[in-house]
This record gives sequence, C-alpha cells and structure tokens, in this order.
Amino acid sequence: MYIAMNRFKVEPEHAKEFEQLWINREVNLHKEPGFLSFHLLRGPKRDDHVLYSSHTVWNSFVDFEAWTKSESFRKSHASAGGTTRKLYLGHPEFEGFEAIQEVLSDGSKSVLAAAE
Repeated sequence: MYIAMNRFKVEPEHAKEFEQLWINREVNLHKEPGFLSFHLLRGPKRDDHVLYSSHTVWNSFVDFEAWTKSESFRKSHASAGGTTRKLYLGHPEFEGFEAIQEVLSDGSKSVLAAAE
C-alpha cells in the first residue's frame, strides 16, 4: 500500500474557499487502477495559516506513479498554480509513504512491506 499526501498552508481568510474548491471539484480518482481512497484533512490553525492535507491511498507505488502520468492527473491539476495559488502560502509539500504494517479494528495485523 502507498499513501501520497500534499500539505497546504492556507491563509485563514481563504480556508472556506479552499475547502469548497476541493469539495466541488470533479473527481476521477475512483476510475484509476489501484486507487483505494481519498481524504481531505484539516489540521491545526496557526496565526498565518490553516494546515490541510490531501491524502490518497493506493494499492502500490506503481499504481500511484501511473496515475501521475495519466490524462486524469493532468486534468485534475490543470488549475494548480493558477487561480488556486492565491489560497495558500508557498508550494504544497508532497510526502509519499510505503505502508509497512496494518492493524485492523478486529485486532488483526499484517506486515505489508519487508524492511529494506
């Protein structure tokens, strides 16, 4: 499993606009091979920003990487840096993670990737 996250520092006066932009956007991720889920997360509020993170879960890094090279990716990021740029401070910060272990609500657990 691979988790891809982008962190956004959004100016407080633009927080509602930022959320609405995400909530109302066209979503095509569910059509992509290996896509499992998406979350938009709101984090702590600071004096100069509210922290947000977009969080996608994929079957594998290979699936995530294929999506980044797809037409769907290009369409979903077409406005990035344009009108949306005024909503946040600096560039979004990407973080990608390979899942090592999973523990489920029933107490079961599994190792998802071996140590390198």
